[in-house]
Amino acid sequence: MENQIMDEMAVERSLARITHEIIEKNKGVDNVILLGVKTRGVPLAYRLAKNIKKFEDADVPVGELDITCHRDDIPLEKRIKKDADSVIPCALEGKTAVIVDDVLYTGRTARAAIEAVFSFGRPSSVQFAVLVDRGHRELPIRPDYVCKNIPTSQKEKVDVRLSETDGETGVYIIGEK
Repeated sequence: MENQIMDEMAVERSLARITHEIIEKNKGVDNVILLGVKTRGVPLAYRLAKNIKKFEDADVPVGELDITCHRDDIPLEKRIKKDADSVIPCALEGKTAVIVDDVLYTGRTARAAIEAVFSFGRPSSVQFAVLVDRGHRELPIRPDYVCKNIPTSQKEKVDVRLSETDGETGVYIIGEK
């Protein structure tokens, strides 16, 4: 059973809102870098950068985080020993690194993303933006920016689809039949 929670317009409106929140919280974007968690966090980070350009006429660097080697759900011997596919476009020192991801669930991906960020440098602060917060945290992680809180059961799955990766944009809850 699939239930659409957000359509493309709802996603775009929510991203516009948190773009304004990022600008306001940081008193502009002079020292902001957006770091998308692969896979769907990357296009979301680029969408936020596009919004910042539209709202502030400012270009914000966008990077891509490959968190594979920082995950705790993969046996240590099977982890890639370097941040092979991460792309960090500038030095992180003195920057506010905004990690961008599609879904916050247990907090383990966010923890791995924070570790990945610090493997590249020491930003002045780290913030966290998500499209969907579905609850069920296992770690004390809380996002700074949330597009949509969607209470779910453990048996449900939140499926984020983005035109850049999936050919359509929307958020769906998939439950048991």
